[in-house]
Amino acid sequence: MFPAENLRDWRGHKVIDPAGDKIGELEAVYVDTASDEPSFITVRVGFIGRHRLVFAPLTGATVKPDALRVQYAKQLVGDAPAIDLDGELAATDEPRIFAHYGLPYVPGSGGERRLARR
Repeated sequence: MFPAENLRDWRGHKVIDPAGDKIGELEAVYVDTASDEPSFITVRVGFIGRHRLVFAPLTGATVKPDALRVQYAKQLVGDAPAIDLDGELAATDEPRIFAHYGLPYVPGSGGERRLARR
């Protein structure tokens, strides 16, 4: 996997799906609080004046010279749970993000959040 600080350098670069279709631009990196490893990114999608940030898993993601390729189709990522550009991810929304991609969600042993923005 990629160090979170290296992925932050990609902020504003294209995020593409396995077919090479542009999904949007990388906005932020979220790490798994249990491992401190990059786990999800937010991708800026939408039209001028109507942008939002959708969440995409980094599992299987690869970097190309001009883009970050995620392993999920553009439509699936576009339909993912979203936050406003200036919004924050609520703890109660975390399970929906994992469920959208069919990934298991297990909070910390003390009920801690699973994702943290870096």
